[in-house]
Amino acid sequence: MSTITEKIAYALGDAAAGGITWKIMATAFPLFFTNVFGLTFADAGALMLIARMFDVVTDPMMGSIADRTQSRWGTYRPWLIWGAIPFGLIFALLLYTPDLGPDGKRIWAYSLYILMMAVYTMVNVPYGSMLGVMTEDDNERNQFSSFRMVGAYAMGFITMFSFPYLQQWVGGTEAHQYAVLGAVFGCVAALMTLTCGLLTRERCRPVRTEHFSWRQYANLMHNRPWIYITLTAVTTNFFNGFRYAVAGYMILYCLGGDITWGKLIINYTVFMSIGELACMVFGGVSPAFTRWVGSKRKAFVWSALICCISSVAFFFIPMSADYIWLIIAVSVITSIGVGLYSPLLWSMYADVADYATQHDGMSSTGLIFSSGTMAQKFGGAISGSLIALLLGISGLESSQDLQTGETIVTISNLASVQTMVWSLFSIVPAAIAIVMAWLVYRFPIKK
Repeated sequence: MSTITEKIAYALGDAAAGGITWKIMATAFPLFFTNVFGLTFADAGALMLIARMFDVVTDPMMGSIADRTQSRWGTYRPWLIWGAIPFGLIFALLLYTPDLGPDGKRIWAYSLYILMMAVYTMVNVPYGSMLGVMTEDDNERNQFSSFRMVGAYAMGFITMFSFPYLQQWVGGTEAHQYAVLGAVFGCVAALMTLTCGLLTRERCRPVRTEHFSWRQYANLMHNRPWIYITLTAVTTNFFNGFRYAVAGYMILYCLGGDITWGKLIINYTVFMSIGELACMVFGGVSPAFTRWVGSKRKAFVWSALICCISSVAFFFIPMSADYIWLIIAVSVITSIGVGLYSPLLWSMYADVADYATQHDGMSSTGLIFSSGTMAQKFGGAISGSLIALLLGISGLESSQDLQTGETIVTISNLASVQTMVWSLFSIVPAAIAIVMAWLVYRFPIKK
């Protein structure tokens, strides 16, 4: 039996990866790269697409490598222990704006972003795979998965809610603020990742294949549960990717910029952090909700329908800061659906890993869980790059003053930009949620 300390330690792993690095990359990076760092919208779109598509190859490779790792720390834990410091350091450098020209900045951004994706893969693929070897009990797996999601969303709330206040405290230019906060959050992420690696245990021995074999990849192509869960993971990350990446543009161009309510600053990170709080609460409720409806599959479908209906409702809210609390309330309802289905996804991946072991006679846990991380990056890549490209087409342009180095953003068609942003936060995710529900309904493992 696992202890509460171990479950908290396991939660710290995704608090670092999902709650700090990924949340900032998904929410702040699009706006940071175009409005602070100085990349054009086309460059920003290409950056996120190229760097993350690179992971479509590296994630499965990392899964196979992790499956064959043998050390006194276990199979998957050593990657967290030794990868923690590079993970935090590269993230910090990525939020630093160097004093270079447009070409130099482009090289800096592309190089570090690709390197960050590689290190994220090195840490997060083994982290996800650990769920398959920490326990064989299905109920405990649901608990570990729930702790993971609560940790990610709780830290996501802290990160994004505190962001504008920390910016005020740091002071100086926006570039300076992002650089300092990158260093702070990078250190915290490294410490959490290291703690997770040191305080967790691997109780189950994977049935290894010691030498590399293409057979594992071929087996996946005939594994129907894996195909459905991977497509589901891609759609969930499309859904989240569009909402998080477009939030900054929505606050800035649809609602007129940061909104103050007394001492409360509602900027794009605070706005999304309120949803993170709902995700955290309902991520904890997810196991009970699953037992109540009778299966993971039914719980997932109902959660996706909540996301769909609330996203459609959001589109009809007037585009005005006067309706900010209604906007937040409807967004929170969407986050309730996200919170309910998020733990289920990783628990279902563990079911797929068990299914593969039973049918193929060897463990491919790391490879299977790597597809979850791959789907996360693939979904984020497509959604992030599409947003940058579509906003550029709709009338937003970003450039850099060659003399001062300042970023200049111009709008040729405000109404077009506003409609595009509002739709990307509502109608587009609603359509994705319908696909998500259908895929899970067809999922072959009925647990």
